Amino acid sequence: MPRTMQAVVLHEPNRYSFEAGVPVPEAGPQEVLCRVGAVAICGTDIGIISGKFFPMWPPRWPFIIGHEWAGVVEEVGPGVPGLVPGDKVAGSSAVGCGHCRNCMKGRYNLCLNYGNMAAGHRQYGMTAQGAYAQYICAHARSLVKLPPDFDLGEASLMDTAGIALHIAKRGGVGAGDTAVVIGPGAVGSIAYQCARALGAGRVIVVGRGHRLAKARALGFETVDYESTDPLACVKEATGGVGPDVVLECAGTARAVRQAVEMVKKGGRVVIGGLPAEDVPLPLKRFVLDEIEVVGSRAAPNCLPEVLALVQAGALRLRELVTHRFPLSDFQTALATFQDRSGGALKVVVEP
Repeated sequence: MPRTMQAVVLHEPNRYSFEAGVPVPEAGPQEVLCRVGAVAICGTDIGIISGKFFPMWPPRWPFIIGHEWAGVVEEVGPGVPGLVPGDKVAGSSAVGCGHCRNCMKGRYNLCLNYGNMAAGHRQYGMTAQGAYAQYICAHARSLVKLPPDFDLGEASLMDTAGIALHIAKRGGVGAGDTAVVIGPGAVGSIAYQCARALGAGRVIVVGRGHRLAKARALGFETVDYESTDPLACVKEATGGVGPDVVLECAGTARAVRQAVEMVKKGGRVVIGGLPAEDVPLPLKRFVLDEIEVVGSRAAPNCLPEVLALVQAGALRLRELVTHRFPLSDFQTALATFQDRSGGALKVVVEP
């Protein structure tokens, strides 16, 4: 193994550099050292780079971000069963401490020791060193083993897909349901596929531009909010009743309000985006119409299920990868993602 590697190092808000002499991390107990094959840029990365989340993400400078990744096992630390050098893996961004009450119940995305490295919690690219580098050390519990022929660029979307699947599962999407997905970005573009995979009879996607066109090309009903009133359109499409489930993936105050207003009596709304501000909601409707509004965070225990759905053809991830760049061209990759240049949906960096 080399002693140093190339990495994109974030030094302070809005200042990062591509460096070639970064030490290669060492795998400790229950950890795996992986050679990174692909990292997908996430909207959260933009906020981290700007300093918006500091000192939660990252807790210190300098720091390597990047949390949606896939790669190849190089070395296995003590106490890791089932993985050997040469295996392809996809990484989930988080691993819980493993011993708090939430972790014991499988809800490690809500680990009660969040951010406590000494207790064993890790969120790669946020509280622990991430994947915009040639190598990353990750806890074995955060990895899913891939088939040998799996494309690593596609596999870097597995964590995004896990988030989308968790959103759909939090919505309780069932056989024959009508589901609406607001916001066909990276997460939304997989969430509407997950809703169908979980049995929804109809899936209606609300959005605009090339991202909405992608949903239409994949065979989904669409509503362009720039040319029509989405509330009126969805109500009409559902016979004035409204959908059973609304999955909000846009992360805007307007989308949250629309989701709550359009769902049917007794329906459920999942807030999967993260609005920048608090959103006033009609609490009387929650009571009188028994509306359920729930949040959704991360992708607990979802990557093996995502892999099964991809292999079954129920999730089409590779079609969402629109651009690929080498790690040395991270600045261009980031600008392409931010500006949505050339129809960018998922931009992948390949170390």
